[in-house]
Amino acid sequence: MRGLDGLRAVLFDVDFTLCQPGPQLGPEGYRAAAARVGLVLDPARYDEARLAAVKDIRHHPELEHDDEVWIRFTEDIVRGMGGSGPGARAVAESIVLAWESHENFELYDDALPAVAAVKAAGLKVALVSNAARDLDVFAAHHALDADAVVTSRWHGKVKPHPTIFLAALSLLDVDPADALMVGDSPADDVEGARSVGMHAVLLDREGLYPGRPDRVPSLAALVELLGLAPA
Repeated sequence: MRGLDGLRAVLFDVDFTLCQPGPQLGPEGYRAAAARVGLVLDPARYDEARLAAVKDIRHHPELEHDDEVWIRFTEDIVRGMGGSGPGARAVAESIVLAWESHENFELYDDALPAVAAVKAAGLKVALVSNAARDLDVFAAHHALDADAVVTSRWHGKVKPHPTIFLAALSLLDVDPADALMVGDSPADDVEGARSVGMHAVLLDREGLYPGRPDRVPSLAALVELLGLAPA
């Protein structure tokens, strides 16, 4: 894959690829939100609860952007941390709303250097996210130099629906065969991108997919894989 002859653009997933939730959206944030409605959650159970929720998530059958999907997903985490009763829904709704604020996210240390290296090589950059927040504001706040942004709320479909990738490529004026998708989800990012003829790389920061030939452990490794000069 080194160099990917003809590559003109790199599309990045956002959450858990370029950034991670800050404290307000992590275990202590869940605990604090629950306390406001009288629930007691165990922050030590957050990681296990989130992984279970990820495995059980069910997108809209037509892959429409549906905020209810994310509320149910978040409520699963709340219940996995020990929350129960109608208050679990209220906690989930408050957490989902907080996901719309760019201040609640922290970039990974390798995010800005990787995007800068891609741009320095003369390639275009797009951000493509299953999210409700304003990615233009997010990119500006975090100094991410993106040529295009596409969110599922704006587009109407979530990854892995093919049209969300095609929408980003259209904004970039780049053909699928000349673009690379980078993200942390094998189904949403890798398989979704490949379904429209794009190249794809799985970002596996947690080492969940050992042995896959299409994985990289970091964005620094991606830069090396593509033969780009570090920024």
